[in-house]
Amino acid sequence: DAIKSAYFNIFSFHKEEFPHNISKETQPGVVCSREFRPIDNVGLYIPGGNAVLPSTVLMLGIPAQIAACTRVVLCTPVKGEKINPAILYAAGLCGIKEIIKIGGAQAIGLLAYGDPTFRKVDKIFGPGNQYVTAAKLLVSIDPSGCAIDMPAGPSELLVISDEYANASFIASDLLSQAEHGADSQVIYVTTSKEKAKEVEKEIEQQLLQLPCKSIAEKALKNSFILITDNILDAIKFSNLYAPEHLIMNVRQSGDFTKLIQNAGSVFLGEYSPESAGDYASGTNHSLPTSGFARSFSGVNVESFMKAITFQSLTKEGLSSISSTIETLAEEEGLFAHKNAVTIRLK
Repeated sequence: DAIKSAYFNIFSFHKEEFPHNISKETQPGVVCSREFRPIDNVGLYIPGGNAVLPSTVLMLGIPAQIAACTRVVLCTPVKGEKINPAILYAAGLCGIKEIIKIGGAQAIGLLAYGDPTFRKVDKIFGPGNQYVTAAKLLVSIDPSGCAIDMPAGPSELLVISDEYANASFIASDLLSQAEHGADSQVIYVTTSKEKAKEVEKEIEQQLLQLPCKSIAEKALKNSFILITDNILDAIKFSNLYAPEHLIMNVRQSGDFTKLIQNAGSVFLGEYSPESAGDYASGTNHSLPTSGFARSFSGVNVESFMKAITFQSLTKEGLSSISSTIETLAEEEGLFAHKNAVTIRLK
């Protein structure tokens, strides 16, 4: 029931992302258009080292389903012989029928290059540890490899709060990301020294209750608290850091959204935990890390599509722009380009 409920919200939001085709007559007789097509053949990597992640199946499988990708291959590491049934159920909802029991960098290699019994994919999606991320980056620059969604490595969270925030909420948010892996990083930025001390105590207390305490403790060694003079300085720091997840746990959080330039996904207000985006609010949780939020978006429906441009010119339309084309082609020394216009008009 939980997977179905999450599926509904994620599908509902992502359906609105479907891109629209455009057509424009740039001048009489010259019509240019842009139309979207699905990427036919995609691979989804679902991590499984520290935890089983049916939520990631939904986050990648749903936009692929909406985009109408013809072939969707899922790779996931398996402990023992059988794939976790939650993974299979989520994959079934997304219409995925091809599943490979393999993980790590070797899964990326199989997806990118194929083998005698497996046809390679055209684009790989999905987060992973530093080895998976390194493998994705390598295959993306190899002409024999394939495209990737984005660089997405160890998880990150940055929380900004004022003096009014609930310290227990903040501590729970920080620990929710710290438990992802020892190489995760969580940062708390506040305008209040007192609140910083409260959060430290809350982290110590809540940490004792976590089954994966040892993992979270290692992540906390990579993490820190920063005190700024005001919220604007906190946002400036966040924009420099470009976090995967940003929580704005401040009063009137919506007033600051226009100042946020670099972040994968933003959570506004004290009742918007990062966990909501991870599972069921509707937005995607496959997001850029390591500062790549400065230049990359999170996974969306358009990630599973590509755009093709078209142009159609009448004889009159070509004539009206012929001198522009001929002049520029001649300036660049490309006389065959010029002649392709001249010969038609003769």
